[in-house]
Order: sequence, then C-alpha cells, then structure tokens
Amino acid sequence: MIQIFEGAEWGEGSPVLNDMYRDRKRIFVDMLGWDVPVIDGAYEIDQFDDEHAIYVVATNERGEHDGSIRLLPSIRPHVLGNIFPELCDGPVPSGEHIFELSRACLSPRNRAARRLEVRNAVTTAVVEFALLRGIRRFTCIADSGWLSQILSLGWDCRPLGLPREIAGLSTGALVIEIDGDTPDKLRSAGTYVPMRIVHAHADGRAAA
Repeated sequence: MIQIFEGAEWGEGSPVLNDMYRDRKRIFVDMLGWDVPVIDGAYEIDQFDDEHAIYVVATNERGEHDGSIRLLPSIRPHVLGNIFPELCDGPVPSGEHIFELSRACLSPRNRAARRLEVRNAVTTAVVEFALLRGIRRFTCIADSGWLSQILSLGWDCRPLGLPREIAGLSTGALVIEIDGDTPDKLRSAGTYVPMRIVHAHADGRAAA
C-alpha cells in the first residue's frame, strides 16, 4: 500500500514515519556516511522535514516502511535551491507547480527484487499524486548511482547543468516533466505499478 503523509511528524503516534526516518538513518548515515542530522541516535531528520514536506511511503503487509520519497515545494527552502544551487547552469527552477524530490529511501530489509518493485510503486504514486495536485515538474539531485535508475523509469527528464563531484561522487540536478502522458510512458518502460494509495494521518490511519 502507498500512504501519503503531509507534514513531518515523529515520536509517539507516528509508527510509519518513525520507521521511515529509521531506515533513512540506516541508509544515509550508517551505510553512505552522510553528514546529516540524527535525532535520538535513530532518526535521520533534517531542516526540510517540516510541515510543508509531503511523503509518499510504501508499506508492507505488516505496516512497515518499504520505501519512500519526500516532496518539497520549490517556493520554500529545499535541498537544490538552498544547498546545491551550483548544480544548475541557470536559475534553480521554482514555482507553484514545481516540487523537489529528495530522500528516496528503499528499506535495507528487502532483497533486490522487492526493492525494485517498491521503487516502481513509489514512482507510480509520485506521478499519480502530481497529476492530482497539478504538479507539472519535479527537480531532484542524483549521484552516479541513482542517475541511470532515474533515467530508465520512462518519464521525460533532462539535466539542469553539468555534474559536479560531491562527497566523492559525480552528482547532478535533473528536472522531470509531468503531464497526462507520463503514466503511459511508465507503462511502456515497465515501471508502472498500480497500488492502493491513501492519504494517512501520522499514526497510520487512513484520512477521511
């Protein structure tokens, strides 16, 4: 199942988001060695995890985090605009209908086949959510390990500038165009995975 959370919450009453923040810490801090904030020694939560953040979260049959991605409005502080604007050859794309994708995280508990399935399901949900909300573009930052995956998903995307070395990895910024044809493009690429999508409260209950 895919759950959409609007606004960051953690601590008691937020089991799905807590699980997501724990997996983010395992991936980004423990495995990749990122120098990012960690709360209570367990949760990777940065300055952009606030009430304006939107999370697309895939959960398994036990309600555990399987994979997720964060959406940030480009008209507010976000990673590309505030930390890495030099990755764009021109102005950082910004506007009411442009959001940033960041903190893509696949649970390390799963094997490769399941991670691929979850990646595709989260991508599908992001596109469907964008069409529902009138989001026309996504920006994102990708290192060499993620770039080929993003390009292979089937949607229209292009670089915003030449890649630069960040933390020892070639890293670049991309813009992804979203329109009514995007779901069919994902289907053609074999990455469209229809799943049940619900808006959820922080405690995991489906919203009314």
